[in-house]
Amino acid sequence: MLASVGVGWLWLLAAAALVLLCSAMAIWVPTRRFRLVNPFIWIAYGAGLGITGWAQGWPPATTLVYYSFSLIGLTIGLFPSRKLFTASARENEGAAATVIPRQHVVFSVVVVILMVVAATALLPVQ
Repeated sequence: MLASVGVGWLWLLAAAALVLLCSAMAIWVPTRRFRLVNPFIWIAYGAGLGITGWAQGWPPATTLVYYSFSLIGLTIGLFPSRKLFTASARENEGAAATVIPRQHVVFSVVVVILMVVAATALLPVQ
C-alpha cells in the first residue's frame, strides 16, 4: 500500500520523521553538542539502512517506509523519558548520570517494534 505511493512522497515522509525526531530530541536534551551531532547519527542510520536494503534487494520505497516508521516509533517511544533527558542534560551538561527506568526502555523498544510491524503490514507482499 505505502510502497505504491510515489518515491518522492516517501522521501518527504522520511524527511518529516527525521525533523520530528531531531526537533524533539533537541528540546529534550538542550545541549549544543547534542543538537549538532544528533541529526548526523540518524542520517548515518538511514544510509546504513539504505545500504542494507540495497544488499537485500529491497526497493527504495520499502527502505524509506521502514526508516520513517522506525524514527516515528522512536520519537513516540522516547516521549516518557523526556523529563529525565532534560534533567540529566541540565545537571551534568550531557553526562549520562541519570538512569532511565526499565519500563521506559521496554516501552520504547515495544513501540519501535510495533511501528516496524505496522510498516511491514503496509508494504506489499514481495
